[in-house]
Amino acid sequence: MKKYISAIIFGLAIVLSSIFLGKAYKSKNHVDGKIQVTGLGKADFSSDLIVWEGRFGALDNDLKEAFRKLKKNRSIVDEYIIKKGINKNVIVYSAVKTSKRNKAVYSPKGDYIGDNFIGYELTQSIQIESKDVNKVEKISREVTELLKKGVEVYSEPPRYYYTKLANLKVEMISKATEDARIRAENIAKFSGGSLGKLESAKMGVFQITGQNSKENYSWGGTFNTSSKEKTASITMKLVYKVN
Repeated sequence: MKKYISAIIFGLAIVLSSIFLGKAYKSKNHVDGKIQVTGLGKADFSSDLIVWEGRFGALDNDLKEAFRKLKKNRSIVDEYIIKKGINKNVIVYSAVKTSKRNKAVYSPKGDYIGDNFIGYELTQSIQIESKDVNKVEKISREVTELLKKGVEVYSEPPRYYYTKLANLKVEMISKATEDARIRAENIAKFSGGSLGKLESAKMGVFQITGQNSKENYSWGGTFNTSSKEKTASITMKLVYKVN
């Protein structure tokens, strides 16, 4: 008999809990004749602009000879990139940086004695900004092939951008607003009323993350540049009256 009474009490507890949670859900979004909802707009897209940077150099104990070597290396880099299908007009070189390369000298006992001058080291950076994303991406991975020609190039990871962000943002706002409106209609219906006039709308932060990444959203907005394939999202917070 005690088992049956316990079962009945347990069943009543579940029913009462469901009623309480249902009311709590309604009161959370339905306060003083108003409904507050947050909608999400989301879209996947591919970057249409890439920026790649690298650098190369030359070393010689004579400054003029070092510059001659650097100029030759630059010609080799130019030829390599143009053969890969990149227009020369998008290749930008920085000013040449010059520094003295020294080597520390130690005594047989391991004490520092001083520095020996090795030569003048000249370095120059290269940057490519192009809509030929796949071509430049391939160059960034394969530019070390120039080692075979005696040119040591240090390649930086490419940065990926999207040139139609303004249009995308408008599209996301529209999706988020529609999502919020549908949520509000369902809550109003669930509450036994109908959706009234829109009182206010507040846009959240525009976020861009890499697709299938574990990036966290930021209060100031996340703007991923390391992934070619990206996901954009934005939230809209709407407040409706309830009839």
